[in-house]
Amino acid sequence: MFEDTIIAVSTPLGYGGLGVVRLSGPRALGISLEIFQPRTHRRKIPQRQPILGHLIDPGTREAFEEAMLTYYPGPRSYTTEDVVEISAHGSPVLLEEVVRLGLEAGARHAHPGEFTLRAFLGGRIDILQAEAVNDLIRAASLNQAKISCRQLDGSLSQRVSELRRRIIHILSQIEAGIEFPDEGLRTSPQVIARGLQRLLDTVSRLIESYDLGKTFREGIVLAVTGRTNSGKSTLFNRLLGHDRSIVTPFPGTTRDYIREQMKIKDAVFTLIDTAGMDNAAQPIEKEGIRRGRELAARADGILLLLDASRLENEDDLALIRKCRDKRTILLWNKTDLPRKIRNERIEEAAEGLPQLEISALQGTNLPLLKEKIHSLFVPDRSGGDEVILHLRQKLVLEEIRKAFESALSVLEQGHSEEVLAEEIRPVLPLIGQLTGEIRADDVLKDIFGRFCVGK
Repeated sequence: MFEDTIIAVSTPLGYGGLGVVRLSGPRALGISLEIFQPRTHRRKIPQRQPILGHLIDPGTREAFEEAMLTYYPGPRSYTTEDVVEISAHGSPVLLEEVVRLGLEAGARHAHPGEFTLRAFLGGRIDILQAEAVNDLIRAASLNQAKISCRQLDGSLSQRVSELRRRIIHILSQIEAGIEFPDEGLRTSPQVIARGLQRLLDTVSRLIESYDLGKTFREGIVLAVTGRTNSGKSTLFNRLLGHDRSIVTPFPGTTRDYIREQMKIKDAVFTLIDTAGMDNAAQPIEKEGIRRGRELAARADGILLLLDASRLENEDDLALIRKCRDKRTILLWNKTDLPRKIRNERIEEAAEGLPQLEISALQGTNLPLLKEKIHSLFVPDRSGGDEVILHLRQKLVLEEIRKAFESALSVLEQGHSEEVLAEEIRPVLPLIGQLTGEIRADDVLKDIFGRFCVGK
């Protein structure tokens, strides 16, 4: 397929017990044997069986490392080409030397994602599976890894393939009625409508799964906000399990935002500690408050702290009203101190926001808070259906959904079968975009450009 042979380190940068250099292309084995000498003489290198030997400098024939070589002949390899993997000790110096000698022997350094790109162009995987490869490598949670593993095995591709089959079946029913009107092949509008509605439901479920997929892939951003000295930084540190924000008895300690990740069960959260939302005299404090408001507006959810040990004021009530349109948990903090805040005014402003009494300092109700965060912000996956992880996939599916909605509308309005068929036909190339059968260079560049070198 490709005339050149590529080489790259496939294991992460840094020191480790093991490092792997991968080659792919027509000269993968030949180049490898210029720098790898089997320990025992072999007339033929075995397939898919590691052999022990030494890495050597072809110029001096001097050995510099003991290593293992595994040969995977195409097309039964990751890239569908001849592939060789050289496993050595995980020293960056050694691995870089292997790559350097491979380049001198005629290989070319691989671009990011080029091994997987060759697997795609060779027809071994589609774009959905290629995206799953990178998702599996970069999985932020075990749930994402499980989803990506299934999609690498083809679960999402099979779902899309079934979708295509059902669309073609409906189109063939419509077109048979158009082409052979006197042969009794016409299908009733009711049957067509039921088929289209089932397709619409399938696509809608996939689109709706994106919120859960985004949760597993990117995490949920939660802004910890409230008035100055309400205990935001203490809560931030408690949720993280270590001291990240500076905590003092003095108001205004946090003047900028601090961002850290944490996990609750199977979900990843990005927690942001923001500056206190009070009127500020200093320009730096004003800027911190402005940034905090922007972050709160963009966040997926808010943990809004009230200091229960002091009387509420109009700033508290204004903050609560601003947060009512977002997913917000209202937290009555400092319950270890004498209570002064008045529930009536807060309840009136909160209008049904979920609430919890805590003491960030003492850790009171923090396990309950984590449960509440997970239940409120992590979408339910009780159905165990397919989950999509990428915005690209969601946008294409939304175009497909629009086409189905338009077709159902045409059917309800009593238009001709020819018009109905024209509404459905554009779905097939959209599915081709989803799986990569219809290739767009900018899409391929974006997808594979996110991969690491060596994969």
